[in-house]
Amino acid sequence: MSAPVVTRFAPSPTGFLHIGGARTALFNWLYARGRGGKFLLRIEDTDRARSTPEATAAILQGMAWLGLDHDGEIVSQFENADRHAAVAHELLSAGKAYKCFATQEEITAFREKARAQGTNTLYRSPWRDADPATHPEAPFVVRIKAPQSGETVIRDRVQGDVTIRNEQLDDMVLLRSDGTPVYMLAVVVDDHDMGVTHVIRGDDHLNNAARQMMIYEAMGWEVPVWAHIPLIHGPDGKKLSKRHGALGAQEYQIMGFPAAGMRNYLARLGWSHGDDEFFTDAQARDWFDLEGIGKSPARFDLKKLENLSGQHIAQSDDAALQQEITEFLAAAGQPALTQGQSEMLERAMYCVKERAKSLPELLEKARFALVSRPVDIDEKAAKNLDTVSRGMLSELTPQLQTDSWDRENLEGLLNGFAARKETKFGKLAGPLRAALAGRAATPSVFDMMLVLGKDETLARLTDAAEDARP
Repeated sequence: MSAPVVTRFAPSPTGFLHIGGARTALFNWLYARGRGGKFLLRIEDTDRARSTPEATAAILQGMAWLGLDHDGEIVSQFENADRHAAVAHELLSAGKAYKCFATQEEITAFREKARAQGTNTLYRSPWRDADPATHPEAPFVVRIKAPQSGETVIRDRVQGDVTIRNEQLDDMVLLRSDGTPVYMLAVVVDDHDMGVTHVIRGDDHLNNAARQMMIYEAMGWEVPVWAHIPLIHGPDGKKLSKRHGALGAQEYQIMGFPAAGMRNYLARLGWSHGDDEFFTDAQARDWFDLEGIGKSPARFDLKKLENLSGQHIAQSDDAALQQEITEFLAAAGQPALTQGQSEMLERAMYCVKERAKSLPELLEKARFALVSRPVDIDEKAAKNLDTVSRGMLSELTPQLQTDSWDRENLEGLLNGFAARKETKFGKLAGPLRAALAGRAATPSVFDMMLVLGKDETLARLTDAAEDARP
């Protein structure tokens, strides 16, 4: 039997979870979860100036919002530095790495001379095959002995086979002169020790794979499956940046996009399953494979995100949607709903979650159920409350007092009232919307009346008939 799938997400703590990193994490999560494997998390925190607890917390918060749970403890790359150095010394002892005493000035001079002569500027250290007896008492770096002939083939599940001529590979530094390990070594050692079987990451790391393979092969370790995914570009085809809008995953939470909609959109951003656009988490886990990832950069399209988010809101379980709204309000720094507001929102959910593309849009649709009397009426809605309209509301209110409070009877009564006034129901709906919600765009009048109940509906109609101004 083949080994269980183990994937990992290894972000550098930059203060937020970049949307590109979020997609990488999602792809790794989907691939592992869909195969009964493990999804691990490693924080590449060797840059101590930037690697603050707050920066790491921001990544974890972004992943928590997206529902990307990981297995096991979080691995700190910095804490494994001794292990990384030990591997370099093991290679040194085996003759697969060497001490290089060349100074930075010597390396710079070599490259300047090569440029002047039009030859290869790849540094070739004279210490590669030097007799240890000739080693000076001086600072040194540890370099791996790169293959000097032949080819290295990166067998990539997204990019296909990528061939690198070994003469293009330098003797990569493993340990700096102060004995600290370099990033390229740390990544390989950590991935090996964590049992990572599939490395799914951005294609900006593709060239690193050939250099990292030198370490795997020198140590006799199995090389993982590579899958280098194209980066995300903005609508203009250029690399995603601040000029295109929000870059952090949590910014989209604060904008009010549901996590399920974001997961769906990110999964489709560079990966496809036939013509399917909308799908559930369960379908994504079942369908996701590396073969469905395209080679070309994906373009971030806010309209598509809004469309998918709207579909997920419409199909969400009401209780789950309530919880997501609670978390959205907290993330956005807005007041939490009161107990009474939560209960009213629960009653209204069936008529407000259709066609809402974000949680703020849903809450605006549900405004009628969340506000208290007297209802604040905006300028646009107030235009529907002239003297004639207020008169109609005054006349209508007593008729509603004795009617049974169900949709069929309400529709019959209101349509009949409009007919007797020799007007269309639309002419009556405007004043009713203003009275009940204080807005011109609302759910249907009948839905609002049913959600609010008879007493609250009649009270609002009475308020509007008496106090509204044109």
